[in-house]
Amino acid sequence: MKAICFYFQIHQPFRLKRYRFFDIGNDHYYYDDFANDDILTRIAQHSYIPAAESLLRMIEESKGKFRCALSITGVALEQCEQYVPEFIDLLKKLADTGCVEFLAETYAHSLSSLVDPEEFAYQVKMHDDKIHELFGVRPTVMRNTELIYCDEMAPQILAMGYKGVITEGAKHILGWKSPNYVYSAAGAPKLKMLLKNSKLSDDISFRFSNPEWDAYPLTADKYIDWIASTPEQEQIVNLFMNLETFGELQNRGTGIFQFLEALPRFAHERGIEFWTPSEVIAKIKPVGELSVLHPISWADEARDTSAWLGNKLQNEAFDKLYSVAERVRLCDDRRLKQDWNYLQASDHFFYMSTKHMADGAVHSHFSPYETPFQAFTNYMNVLADFIVRVEEQYPLSIENEELNSLLTTIRNQAREIETLNKEVASMRQNIEHFNEEHLLREKKTEKPKAEPEKEPAKKKACKTAAAKKPAAKKPAAKKASKSEEKK
Repeated sequence: MKAICFYFQIHQPFRLKRYRFFDIGNDHYYYDDFANDDILTRIAQHSYIPAAESLLRMIEESKGKFRCALSITGVALEQCEQYVPEFIDLLKKLADTGCVEFLAETYAHSLSSLVDPEEFAYQVKMHDDKIHELFGVRPTVMRNTELIYCDEMAPQILAMGYKGVITEGAKHILGWKSPNYVYSAAGAPKLKMLLKNSKLSDDISFRFSNPEWDAYPLTADKYIDWIASTPEQEQIVNLFMNLETFGELQNRGTGIFQFLEALPRFAHERGIEFWTPSEVIAKIKPVGELSVLHPISWADEARDTSAWLGNKLQNEAFDKLYSVAERVRLCDDRRLKQDWNYLQASDHFFYMSTKHMADGAVHSHFSPYETPFQAFTNYMNVLADFIVRVEEQYPLSIENEELNSLLTTIRNQAREIETLNKEVASMRQNIEHFNEEHLLREKKTEKPKAEPEKEPAKKKACKTAAAKKPAAKKPAAKKASKSEEKK
C-alpha cells in the first residue's frame, strides 16, 4: 500500500513599522498594523480561505479518505483572530472532520531551537495550548520552524512527548537514500522522522505554472502517476508546502485549485491513500536511523540555516536578541513578553539576507524592505528600545554569569520548596492514616458500656414484677379466710 502525507504550513509575522533612531525610548509600539491587516486579509481571501474550502470539499467528497495536516504559528493565529475570524471558523470545521491533524511548532516561528532549548520548549508548549484552546486537540508530531532539525534536538523533542518530527529530505543528508521511508532519529531512536520529498513538493509549489518547465502543464492524473511509479517498497510520499501555494504563489487562474481537488479521485483509482503524519508513524516501521549532524531546513538550495544566519548582520541581530532571553523570562510584564514573541519571528532575520541570484529573488519577494541593510537598521532600532525596557526591570549591569548564578539559586530553592511541600503533604497523609488506624483499634479493644447498664434494668424490672404478683394474691387469700371464718 502506498500513501501520500500532505502537510500545509500557515505563517504570517507581525511586520514592523518604520522605526527610527529618535524613536528609541519614546515609542514602544513597533508594528505596522495597516500592513499586517492588508497583507493577511489579501492572502486569506486569495489563498487561505479558498484552500481551506477546497480541503473541506475533498474530505466530504471522499467520505473522509482524504486526510492531511496543518501547522499554524501562534502569531498567525493571533492575526487571523483579529483580521479574518471567518478563517478560524473554517479551521474549526476542518478540525471537526477528524481528518485534519494539527502539528506542533514554535509559537513565534522562532529560531530558538538553535540557541535556547528552554525558550524552545516554552514556545512549543505555548503553541500546543493555543491549538488546544481553539481546536480541542493536542499535537503529537513536531514541526520546527522552517523544518529546522539536527541530531541535538531529537532528545528534547522526544522528551517533550512527541512521537515524530517532520523535516527536510535534504540530498546531502540522504545521499543515496530515499525520502519516501520513515526513519528513526540518530539522537533519539524512539523518535520517528518524516522527510519532505523536495522534488514532488516543489513541482506544485514553484513549477506548477512555469511554461518553461519540461513537465508543463502538470495535471492531477500525471502527478499521481509519478507517485504510483515510485518503487513499491517506498510506502510514503511526504508532500510539504505552504498553504499560500494555492491562490497566492500559484494564482487561481493557473488551475491550481482544480488540480488540488482532483488528486483524491485519481489517487483512489491507483490505490493510493492519504494519511496524516501520526498515522504514518503508527503504520510504518523505520527502515533505519538517519543522522543529521548540522541543522538543516527547507530553505534555498543549501537546505541549511544560512537564509536566517548567513551573514554578520543576521548574526549580530540574533545574538543581541537572545542575550536578554533569561531576563525576559524572569519578568511578569505581559506586553514585554508579547513583544519578545513577535521579535523572535525568523522572518525579521530572513529580510536581512544578502543572498543573490535565484535565492535573492525569493528573499526579496517576501521582504517589505528595499534592502537587507534597511531591514537590519530598522530591526536593531526596535531591538534597542526593547532592550531598554528589559533593562528597566533587570539591569544589564548584572553580568550573565552573575545572573545565571542567581537563576540557579532561585531554581534550586524552588525545587527544594517543591520537595519539602511534597514531604509535608506525605507526612500529613501518614498522620491522617495513623489517626484512622488508631481510632479503629480503640473501637475494637474498648468494652461496650451500654450492656452493663441494661442488665440492672432487667433485674429491676424482674423484681418489680415479682413484687407485684404476691401483692395481687394477698387480697384473694384474705377473702378466703373471711369466708372460712363465717363457716
